[in-house]
Amino acid sequence: MAGDDGGRPSIYPTLLYADAKAAIRQLTEAFGFTEVSVYEGEDGRVMHAELAQGNGAVMLGSKGTGSAFDEAMKGAGPCGVYVVVDDVDAHHRRAQEHGAEILLPPTDQDYGSRDYMARDAEGHVWSFGTYAPEIRG
Repeated sequence: MAGDDGGRPSIYPTLLYADAKAAIRQLTEAFGFTEVSVYEGEDGRVMHAELAQGNGAVMLGSKGTGSAFDEAMKGAGPCGVYVVVDDVDAHHRRAQEHGAEILLPPTDQDYGSRDYMARDAEGHVWSFGTYAPEIRG
């Protein structure tokens, strides 16, 4: 099964943005992602990008490229992504400092997690918290 080696995630949320370059800036500056790779088309639009956070990653690209994925996603709304972080309060402060729209401040949950929720510039909802379920194969 893919991902069993522990070195690569087996699930990658994949998002499209009208301004993928701005999304990459926000995700790296406000939310602490690390840019792994960015591939641009001849017109300068982001055809594919990979950003890492901890042992997970997200893929993203520009809307309107005409790719099969772009066509399949036409009319799709924003999505939500949950990301595990060690220090929720520090992560939240960083997001605030970079102007992220905070939907829920850091909150202790009944199930033991501490998390907060933010919306990126194009409407995707990002939750960051300490809850990390154990996945058993």
